[in-house]
Amino acid sequence: MFYPSAKLKVDRRDGKLAMAHFFVAFTALAIGGLAGLLQTLVRSGKFELPAGIGYYQILTVHGVVLGLVLTTFFIMGFQIAATSKTSGTLTNKQRLAGWIGFWLMTAGTVLAAIMILLNEATVLYTFYAPLQAHALYYIGLTLVIVGSWIDGAAIIMKYAEWRRKNPGQPSPLLTFMSLVNTMMWIVATIGVASTVLFQLLPWSLGLVETVNIAVSRTLFWYFGHPLVYFWLLPAYMAWYVVIPKVIGGKIFSDSLARLSFILFLLFSIPVGFHHQLMEPGIDPAWKFLQVILTFLVVIPSLMTAFSLFATFESFGRSKGARGLFGWVKKLPWGDARFTVPFIGMVAFIPAGAGGIVNASHQMNQVVHNTIWVTGHFHLTVATSVVLTFFGVSYWLIPHLTGRTLTKAMNKLGIIQAVIWVIGMTFMSGSMHAAGLLGAPRRSSYSEYGGAAQALEWIPYQVAQAIGGSILFLGIILMLYIFINLAFFAPKGEQEFPVGEPADDAEKAPMVFENWKLWLGITVVLILFAYTIPFIDLIQNAPPGAKGYKLW
Repeated sequence: MFYPSAKLKVDRRDGKLAMAHFFVAFTALAIGGLAGLLQTLVRSGKFELPAGIGYYQILTVHGVVLGLVLTTFFIMGFQIAATSKTSGTLTNKQRLAGWIGFWLMTAGTVLAAIMILLNEATVLYTFYAPLQAHALYYIGLTLVIVGSWIDGAAIIMKYAEWRRKNPGQPSPLLTFMSLVNTMMWIVATIGVASTVLFQLLPWSLGLVETVNIAVSRTLFWYFGHPLVYFWLLPAYMAWYVVIPKVIGGKIFSDSLARLSFILFLLFSIPVGFHHQLMEPGIDPAWKFLQVILTFLVVIPSLMTAFSLFATFESFGRSKGARGLFGWVKKLPWGDARFTVPFIGMVAFIPAGAGGIVNASHQMNQVVHNTIWVTGHFHLTVATSVVLTFFGVSYWLIPHLTGRTLTKAMNKLGIIQAVIWVIGMTFMSGSMHAAGLLGAPRRSSYSEYGGAAQALEWIPYQVAQAIGGSILFLGIILMLYIFINLAFFAPKGEQEFPVGEPADDAEKAPMVFENWKLWLGITVVLILFAYTIPFIDLIQNAPPGAKGYKLW
């Protein structure tokens, strides 16, 4: 399907907006990566932090900066560039919204980071009550959330403009996907915004003495699980739309891609209780319901796997491949734009299996609050998602800066991915193994002294330190590639690859563009899954908890 408004190159003004997001994202990669390295070294028992820096302080930096800042800024930059490419240059009003959102997000990030560095917000990635941060930390988080809404408004406005100009036509696929992810993000962040604005911020200001912990944790996980899909869907965008063009093939099915994104919108939000299976105060029946809804998300994931490998096989067969796996040899393994995201795809197989364990009633009891969960996150967001983001960077950064991906940088990109896989094998593999032995999720070695059980975990913690060191080398290499592609690569025209559906594919039905229907179903599912449990949590709340500092 050809979209008349699609351009060969993203407008220079839109490119500057997207690149501003990427500069913050890769700065976050450097800071968060260093914090992660220090964290693994401390946990090995072979290293002590200097200058009175606390272990949980760097743990908070690592989780917040990489899990929230890096991902949010990269995703928004990618989606703005993708929307501009496929639906046309942003208007001045749309671009202004993007810049306002960007600067609000940046200001909020700086404010929150200062509080963490001053040890006034050592509350970990989840900032659970009764851990209490300085009010400025919560204000910073609020600015990040509100800024992301305004940033996303630019995408929504551009989509609405395209639909007005092209009535009766399905929107460009990348724009459609960007819109779905933006809408999911806005609906999901209502939860974390609510707990920050109405619970944690008044509490930290001393306006209220206590906070309902069960409600705050439930609101966080209302947001926390769709956050995972907010990370993942931009990777799916690259897998569905970009990779087919990179390999020289076609998108297997435009309609299947749209349906899978709609299903993620419907089933990713009303499932937060599967992160709270071990918590009191929530009726087991409602936990069970949300576990079922969680498993429904497997459906669009399997649809994606089918569609992607159908694309790969169709391409291979078109090049003369024979036999069951002959098509594998026809794929462009020397192209970092394909190979690096493909490694991310493969990593998502064990990552998805681990997610099924986490969401299961009985198996969750084995791994709950152990470092297995951390290992799972490192397979999903830190491998599948991050490697795909790196693969996107290899063509998107030079496209936006008017440069080209050289053979040297392409080769270096593949080397970087191999280093990343080796490091993550040590890191995530040892985390999963130690978690099965009961190693806690966030604790440092020094807290356990010479306890016999702690001694059992030492080999795995040393393996994590080895993996963390290798991964940090991968981060340094990625930062070098980014700087080269942004400032020093040869001038030229780098393609923004956008795939087209197969010639015999049917036109996507317009029902996918019916947002009253899809958002309406989403709201109904959320109300069904959360209304009665929330009433129970409020009516039967235990005495509120006062705050304390972790470090």
